[in-house]
Amino acid sequence: MGGLDKGLVLFRQQPLITHVISRLIAQVDEITINANREIDAYQSLGYRVVQDEMADFAGPLAGIQLGLKYTGSEYLLTVPCDSPLLPFDLAARLQAALLEHHADIAIVSSNGHTHPVFCLCRKSVLPSLNDYLSHGGRKVGEWQQRLKHTYVDFSDCNEAFTNLNTQQDLMALEATLQNQASGKLHI
Repeated sequence: MGGLDKGLVLFRQQPLITHVISRLIAQVDEITINANREIDAYQSLGYRVVQDEMADFAGPLAGIQLGLKYTGSEYLLTVPCDSPLLPFDLAARLQAALLEHHADIAIVSSNGHTHPVFCLCRKSVLPSLNDYLSHGGRKVGEWQQRLKHTYVDFSDCNEAFTNLNTQQDLMALEATLQNQASGKLHI
């Protein structure tokens, strides 16, 4: 994104993070943002902002660790800030699968691909994550495989898990949405 903080990049005249929040706000009890740059801009959104506590860059796992540490809930839903089309039933579907399968983590999959950062975790997985990180682990999927997990198929709304990593990705998604004015995009 040309050095810009992804969550603050504009999509349809709003920062990507505001799209994500608008889709999650009715699904969760609280929202916490993990950010390591542009802290004032994220704080201006009115939610708790936490910065990585690990000295070396641990990627998404550092954010998951903080979410588990600070959540007041038994569950933590995690999503990246660059997927503005999240399903409005993401939390409900993940929680239903987590409970049905007596799992520790429910992970999104779609069209044969897993999306490990889109997941619902029980708070009780925090010691396992702390241990994994303390031994140098950095891969979300690898850590999840160590726990009782289940996959939840979201192939009915695969577009919802499109990550926007470049300006070209942004333009392509905007064009797709404009071309689907008939409302056939399942989000």
